[in-house]
Amino acid sequence: MNIGIIGAGAIATYMMETIGEHKEWNMHVQSVFVRDKEKYAELASAHGVTLYTDIDAFLQSDIDIVVEAANVQAVKTLLPTVLEKKSAVVISIGALVEATFLTEIKQLAKQSNHHLYLPSGAIGGLDVIQHAKATNNLSTVALETRKPAHTLVEEPIEQEQIVFQGTAAAAIKAFPKNINVAIALGLAGVGMEETNVTMIADSQVDRNIHRIKATGGFGNMSFQIENAPMPSNANTSYLAAMSVIGTLQNSERHFHLG
Repeated sequence: MNIGIIGAGAIATYMMETIGEHKEWNMHVQSVFVRDKEKYAELASAHGVTLYTDIDAFLQSDIDIVVEAANVQAVKTLLPTVLEKKSAVVISIGALVEATFLTEIKQLAKQSNHHLYLPSGAIGGLDVIQHAKATNNLSTVALETRKPAHTLVEEPIEQEQIVFQGTAAAAIKAFPKNINVAIALGLAGVGMEETNVTMIADSQVDRNIHRIKATGGFGNMSFQIENAPMPSNANTSYLAAMSVIGTLQNSERHFHLG
């Protein structure tokens, strides 16, 4: 599998390093789309990739699939063009909170016969939620996200503080850089407006902690994960980066679990 990446930040660098270390995976990062070739020339040389600033030239290069590892704006601007030519993996799923854009993307993927993959990112349990929804056995989904206080509030606090309570749709507007997990849950389950979100700033924790609860005809589910940060970038979940490579591997398998 030849991979093209949009963006050259922490997750893109992790992908190039990790895939480069595992030749047995039969995956290769070939092309990287950036805004400034000079800025990333050293990175490209180190990993043997070709840089592009023209999206059409990037898509015409020797790649089988595109991974978006940039930001929400890149998804809104580039994903329609990408899906016309290639299947894609999207990390910045906050772009899909807009119903009109989500519908457009789904239709485009179907018309072009390409696949759009959304990695599970920094959480788990999405398989249970999707299966329950598929059979009309999902009633409620709630997320409690607890983060180090300094990532959510400006002033030092001694006690934990609830900084948001509301729907997933409202959460992504209030904290666009902090709540992709709520969007993943909304897409997998009962929807953005029906998924309840609580965000807590806590000076006593040094990791992001996500607690997911779901109820329905299947029973009850409770799931908690404490995310370790990437060694190279404390602002990025290590699991989120891992989930991209796992998604790429699963896209080529003929044996699927879950």
